[in-house]
Amino acid sequence: MLCVGFSVGNLFKWGTAMLTKIRQFLFVLIAVMSVFILMSEDTSQAQTPHESPSYLIGPNDILSIYVWKEAELTREVTVMPDGRVTFPLAGEIVAQGQTVTQLKKAITQKLEKYVTAPEVTVIVKESKSQLIYTIGKVARQGPYPLTYSMTVVQAISSAGGFSEWADTKNIIIVRRHADKVIQIPFNYKEFTSGQNLEKNILLQPGDTIVVP
Repeated sequence: MLCVGFSVGNLFKWGTAMLTKIRQFLFVLIAVMSVFILMSEDTSQAQTPHESPSYLIGPNDILSIYVWKEAELTREVTVMPDGRVTFPLAGEIVAQGQTVTQLKKAITQKLEKYVTAPEVTVIVKESKSQLIYTIGKVARQGPYPLTYSMTVVQAISSAGGFSEWADTKNIIIVRRHADKVIQIPFNYKEFTSGQNLEKNILLQPGDTIVVP
């Protein structure tokens, strides 16, 4: 009886140890899977284009236009001041105010008269139509290209940061909205101390950052 009790006890201990090891294995497995999921999400985000799908093409933007298997039709074009682009076989096409998808469709329709089932790709290589401006006590005043999701702090960084004696508590973003001009205050010192982080707003084309 003692022998049987001892065997049952050992069996119970062995089962408990195995259960602990299984739990440890599952914990490690879940942790590893979580890492791979996060890595996958990061990769997906990294591959997301920096420009918004709703970006509207404007004058002076530089576009890369590709036509599959038609090397002579693949080239870079600059949107003219009147908002048009000139493309072989397609002639002049209005690009201003169009998304890349809309312009792709317009070029495709034009090329269908000359090319069988043309596959067109349009990419905004360089945005020069959407600008923001920095004036006042920044290192480099002037116009800067408005990149996708650019914030006030990012724009100030693009301008080289603040110059000496800049009043970083009373920055103003001047924005034209419809027929009105509005002023949006921004306190850089509060932002860097972790306060009012929502004040670091996304900029819009034509915004002017004034640093007194």
